[in-house]
Amino acid sequence: MTANKLENKGFQLMGISLPMFLILTAVVLFATYMGVLPKGMIGAFPLMMIIGAILNELGNRLPIVKDFLGGGAIIVIFGSAALVTYGVLPESSKEIMKNFMKGEGFLSFYIAALITGSILGMNRKLLISASVRYLPVILGGVIVSLGLTGLVGMVMGYGAKEAIFYVAIPIMGGGMGAGAVPLSQIFGQALNTDPTQMMSKMVPALALGNAMAIVVAGLLDRVGKKKVSLTGNGKLMKSQNAIKEEEQKTMKLDYKLMGIGILLSTTFFVWGKILAKFIPIHAYALMIISVAVVKVLGIIPEKYEKGAFQWFRFVMTNFTPALLVGIGVAYTDLNAVINSLSVIYVILVFTTVLGATIGSGFVGNLLGFYPIEASITGGLCMANMGGTGDVAVLSACNRMELMPFAQISSRIGGAFMLILATSLLSIFL
Repeated sequence: MTANKLENKGFQLMGISLPMFLILTAVVLFATYMGVLPKGMIGAFPLMMIIGAILNELGNRLPIVKDFLGGGAIIVIFGSAALVTYGVLPESSKEIMKNFMKGEGFLSFYIAALITGSILGMNRKLLISASVRYLPVILGGVIVSLGLTGLVGMVMGYGAKEAIFYVAIPIMGGGMGAGAVPLSQIFGQALNTDPTQMMSKMVPALALGNAMAIVVAGLLDRVGKKKVSLTGNGKLMKSQNAIKEEEQKTMKLDYKLMGIGILLSTTFFVWGKILAKFIPIHAYALMIISVAVVKVLGIIPEKYEKGAFQWFRFVMTNFTPALLVGIGVAYTDLNAVINSLSVIYVILVFTTVLGATIGSGFVGNLLGFYPIEASITGGLCMANMGGTGDVAVLSACNRMELMPFAQISSRIGGAFMLILATSLLSIFL
């Protein structure tokens, strides 16, 4: 078989032609079941990337899953968890992936790239403007969401604190990679509990919350068609002085800049660890604050910011499915997830999404935003699963032009939830 036949223009996975991908998969799986898969990243990476690519493609093609349940991300997490829970993959491969995620720090490496690159890659003026006028909209959604969920949890016998910490906060936390994953670490450290248990409680809430956010977005679009005074049809602010994101100067992909991005992201992570020794806040939250301050003050040259952004994009594009496999294997107890689902749990998830919608719409209206657009961006884009959830929510309500504000909700709003969760844990637990 020639190289040209292997590399055809048909169906592809990870940008690789199907024949070539099947050959790579056969080699990796053969090593896995022979028990000769190397330990460490050299063995974990190919296995996690291949499993992630297959399950991600499956999830993005299943009708109900791709439209209402977060697509590939959910299938990768639960699918990989099922593979190890039911013994489809050998125990040795489970240990390799688990150690890569926890012992060798792949999880922290990914989070560092995500936080540093996403914040440094934002437009500075938009970041500053958003903190003044847009963040109160997010805050309104968070307060009503947490308060309503806590109240319903108390009335239904689930417990107010349990409903807030294990349902509302994970849903409003900014997705999986930047939300539930670091939250599970924060909760695990504060409660002296294995993060795996925390993750197993949070993942069902994320999936259901994402599905409900998409459905509510479609309903808000219909409401806007009947009550035209409530919507700007994609325009967020009622006045003509809407915040506009300046055109980002494009910069060619530069391998040296990506190297700088690696150094910046890992150094910011280390800096967060240093601050955590003196300030009683989790290192992730301190890292986020530090990156945001540096961005606002313009301390780092734009070229280096671009490097951090390019590295973040590389990591997110190539490593996210692999990371989700690691989350499924190392942090998701499938039996605990199944046992956590109940009618009360579903109701609490709904009240979280409903509270976010009402709170952000109300505050947004007071500050000169259209209520429906404020609810969509400040509420539903906080309650969905990060970037992929933003696309799904905005597609459902035909308002893709709101993506910059949706991204603020996912990035800055999600970062705020990490800080809020750290503070609430120190107060109530």
